[in-house]
Amino acid sequence: MLVEVLFYIFSTILVAAALGVIASRNAVYSALSLVLCFVTSAAIWLLVEAEFLAVVLVLVYVGAVMVLFLFVVMMLDVDLEELREGFVRYAWLGWLTAAAVIVEIVGVVWARQLGVDISKVPVPVAADYSNTRELGMILYTKYAYPFELAAVILLVAIVAAIALTMRKRPGLKVQDINRQVATRSRDRLRIIKMDAQKASGSRAPGGEGAGVAGESRQPEKRP
Repeated sequence: MLVEVLFYIFSTILVAAALGVIASRNAVYSALSLVLCFVTSAAIWLLVEAEFLAVVLVLVYVGAVMVLFLFVVMMLDVDLEELREGFVRYAWLGWLTAAAVIVEIVGVVWARQLGVDISKVPVPVAADYSNTRELGMILYTKYAYPFELAAVILLVAIVAAIALTMRKRPGLKVQDINRQVATRSRDRLRIIKMDAQKASGSRAPGGEGAGVAGESRQPEKRP
């Protein structure tokens, strides 16, 4: 009974956070909502005794990937006004994606007609059962090539994000590494010899009562 209550609580938070990802107008808030989605998903995985997946989701996605996403989102300097102007143009693609998701949800709800018994309660595993070992055996044997392909896709996404941040923008100051390395010591400092000059009639920045620079102050004579 407690597991079911916790499942519905985490599921409600997960759905609300997912809506926040797509409904928020600020990209940073959307990324933070996605972090909440990952945390609640990890909690649900703990309820189904998938401890390894829950820990990996928190450590890898929340602790590393989402931090990278936040830095990338803040460095991209996304123009929200421009995104809102193009919303109507690509609205049909959003509706098409939403329709596909709705069809998938309906297919899961009516899975009994496809020969899948979703009412069957999972059997508790033994105390010496290791889901980490089972996951590793399947991941590095049967799904080894899809795993490597996912790693390459993630690498391409990181390179693309870096390339977007390095694009030329008006007023952007780019660091020239080659020029900095080729700099010589005599080019860093230039000493110019000038004849000493004495200022006359000028006052020091200390105020009206300050004397001329380089001269001693004389006491004022009162009548």
